[in-house]
Amino acid sequence: MSSITNKTWDELKVGDTASFKRTVTARDLYLFAHASGNLNPLHLPVQDSVLKTAQSVAPSMWVGSLISSLLGNVLPGPGTLYLEQNFQFVERAHLGDVLTISVRLLDKLIKPQVLFDTSVTDQNNRLIATGHAKVSAPTQSVTIQQTDLPGLTLETHDHFTKLLELTKGKPAMTCAVVCPTDHHALAGALLARDHDLITPVLIGPETLIRDIAEQHRLNLSNVEIVDVSLDREAARTAVEMVHQGRVRSIMKGNLHSDDLLGQVVKREGGLRGKGRISHAFVLDVPTQPEPIIISDAAINIAPDLITKVDITQNAIDLAVACGMDKPRVAILSAVETVNPHIPSSMEAAIIAKMADRGQIKGGLVDGPLAMDNAIDMGAARDKHIESEVAGQAQVLIVPNLEAGNMLAKQLTFVSHAQPAGLVLGAKVPVMLTSRADNEQARLFSCVLAALYEDFLNRKNL
Repeated sequence: MSSITNKTWDELKVGDTASFKRTVTARDLYLFAHASGNLNPLHLPVQDSVLKTAQSVAPSMWVGSLISSLLGNVLPGPGTLYLEQNFQFVERAHLGDVLTISVRLLDKLIKPQVLFDTSVTDQNNRLIATGHAKVSAPTQSVTIQQTDLPGLTLETHDHFTKLLELTKGKPAMTCAVVCPTDHHALAGALLARDHDLITPVLIGPETLIRDIAEQHRLNLSNVEIVDVSLDREAARTAVEMVHQGRVRSIMKGNLHSDDLLGQVVKREGGLRGKGRISHAFVLDVPTQPEPIIISDAAINIAPDLITKVDITQNAIDLAVACGMDKPRVAILSAVETVNPHIPSSMEAAIIAKMADRGQIKGGLVDGPLAMDNAIDMGAARDKHIESEVAGQAQVLIVPNLEAGNMLAKQLTFVSHAQPAGLVLGAKVPVMLTSRADNEQARLFSCVLAALYEDFLNRKNL
């Protein structure tokens, strides 16, 4: 741990200088926008296209705050208090610029006041800002230990944006939206329509749907509505429309998952495919470099070994559809070693060996792995696990529905992940999200459905 020692008024000498360098990052711009409330799109990287700027402009007062940092940390250092500061902003700093922040003591005024010349230049030695700072210098010498500030997690979700780009140019899927009877369910379906992902057919009580649209100013022009009053009947109607060839996908709205899934998985008249139907959550977790797929957290309550094999294969297929080449798959248990008293560890080892023998295709599969050493490289090293999967898993196969559901919802509501959900192994994609999920979750579930359908079409050629 490093320390900082200040300079008192008595120790300061005219001509004393200090400087440091700072690169302008997107994180800086987001954090300053949060702290200041300044949402000017010129300063927000994701909104550059709104004003057609070539590069994000760093807010001038953020640039000025770097002077405050230098005065408070270095010269004079801890104990310094601002009295006055003026700035002239000569040029603009942009995202990616490397700034040099400098101060020079001009004059010692009435104790404890001092006057500094302040400046900020960029990597090309262009003057960005200049000015003068009058501060109250410390009168007592102190040394403090630098401590780490609490970490901050920015809720930026870029992974689904990249996946959305992969759907460009693909024809919109006709989609039966079952019971879009709340704001998020209806807005999510219409948002997916506006991105050319689906052509929605709304199934539910028409009067209620139109009332919600009017209340939230949602555009229902040219949208077909099938007037059905009961949730279960709406789900049955959606499945029938698949068999009639009227729709190519289904989206869950504001109804219980069991009411929809009961119609999807039934043996007579349902949508069962050749293998076991399963579900996968795809989560854009702010702290993770890639999306995380969790399966199965919604359909198979206590899957046996054969069912887990199908769950694993389905999840690998989805990962490949999302552009992951040879996705890394961790079969989770409470431990990373085989323990006969923990059945999930035994099954994980068997599934990993089956993948080695080619009985599960398309991914790198390892298990058993615990959650920590599945996704954290440091934890994997600490436990001396040598594996192509450990520490960098992209797909997590959970022991049972309870574990998967709790893990997915913890990442969503505690870690602020953006979720999307899809039923796999059915005759058509079924977008299955929680009723508590926002319209973005429904939009991105449609992205998954489009990519998964395209993958299956190519696979069956």
